[in-house]
Amino acid sequence: MTDSNSEAQRELWNRVRARLKTAVGEDVFASWFARLELEEIVDDLVHLSAPTRFLCSWVQSNYADRIVEAFRHDVAEAGRLQVTMRVNGQARPRLSAAPAPVVEAPIAQIAAPSAAASAADQAAPAPMSPRLTREPAKGDALSGSAIDPRMTFDSFVAGDANEMALGVAKQIANAAINNTVTFNPVYIHSTVGLGKSHLLNAIAHAVSQADSTKNIVYLTADHFMYHFITAVQRQSALGFKEWLRKVDLLLIDDMQFLQGKSATEFGHTLGALLTGAKQIVVAGDAPPRDLEMLDERVRSRLSGGLVVPISSFDIDLRRAIVQRRAEHATARFGMHFPMPVLDYVARAVTSHGRDLDGAVNRLVAANQLTGELITVPLAEKTLADLIRARDAKRVRIEDILKIVSRHYKVPRNELLSARRSRDVVRPRQIAMYLAKALTSRSLPEIGRRFGGRDHTTVLHSVRKVEQMIKDDLELGQEIELLKRMLEE
Repeated sequence: MTDSNSEAQRELWNRVRARLKTAVGEDVFASWFARLELEEIVDDLVHLSAPTRFLCSWVQSNYADRIVEAFRHDVAEAGRLQVTMRVNGQARPRLSAAPAPVVEAPIAQIAAPSAAASAADQAAPAPMSPRLTREPAKGDALSGSAIDPRMTFDSFVAGDANEMALGVAKQIANAAINNTVTFNPVYIHSTVGLGKSHLLNAIAHAVSQADSTKNIVYLTADHFMYHFITAVQRQSALGFKEWLRKVDLLLIDDMQFLQGKSATEFGHTLGALLTGAKQIVVAGDAPPRDLEMLDERVRSRLSGGLVVPISSFDIDLRRAIVQRRAEHATARFGMHFPMPVLDYVARAVTSHGRDLDGAVNRLVAANQLTGELITVPLAEKTLADLIRARDAKRVRIEDILKIVSRHYKVPRNELLSARRSRDVVRPRQIAMYLAKALTSRSLPEIGRRFGGRDHTTVLHSVRKVEQMIKDDLELGQEIELLKRMLEE
């Protein structure tokens, strides 16, 4: 679909979402459909996007024909589905620009992955079989998410920003090996790409290597929801609960994605494991108090343990990470990374560790494909788009809530509440507008951070404020002031 049809596309997607919510129920919809977005429809192929690879795979495997059928009420030719992962708020590739190979099949069959997705999968490490599990029900073995064998304590690059988190993680691993519990629960939080998942994987790897009899479960929030909802559908919820309560060490990643009754079940599991003195480590992108989808008692339990932040990387840590990655590339490919290039990458790429990894990978690829020596001019040319994309300060929704709350003298909890009085509604709408304008969060993600609102509410607020800016010059200047305050 073209940009001129974007309004029609939004309306179509709203109708399809309404049909899906009616068909599967509120809880299932919140868990599996709320974070999907419609990208485009090309011929008979429906292209959706999701924020995680697991969610892409799960929706394609389990709900493809249901989604296609929901579309066919409006788009008679709809016959196939492709779900691609959304990165920094955007799905790739756009099918109209670079058609992906698609398996010709009946409606119930799913389109083959795109070339870009296949490349990403090939680049991903081969998962190690996790040492996790018991069978709670006949023929229905439960297992955790795959552990990445490269994410160990030895491969973790430490610095001022993360040394406390690393020390805590090592202490947890040592205690688990020796059948003791130190801090419990432990909650590690940071923005994306700063090493939370690495530490959780490293804990699991260290403990399983030292004692293969340990019952360790590492789960992303998506996998937790998958196991719970599947157990409910198969009437084996008791087995799922027993499985979790038998673990020696529970590691939960991407806590911010936990939704619906799965979040309630996590609260029950948390309480049971803490009572049984079993170690729990959780990672998320915000402090426990900001996890609005969790019950207040669960947030209190998480806050009552050890909360460990990982802050943004300073220049020394970025340089150390780039140097470590460059050493690996040199050992594998025999290429040389001059120190000025390492300094340039460390100073220019300021976002997070994954972008630093990506920068080194780009330089390796450029050298391999062109034979050009790795120099600062090559780095400037190869990394130009990555650096431009990161020039602006990263604005968080939490920052927006604080600024708007202070500016309009409305408590933060009122902005997230269901109150409809004018003195609350207008600041709330402005905050949602700023979240859409200044962050890469999708509409459903913004809705969840604003008290669990639907993405259509966010869209209405954004359009409302856009119109108010056009009609009210003074308000426009006020919002520009708020933007400058957030970007400074």
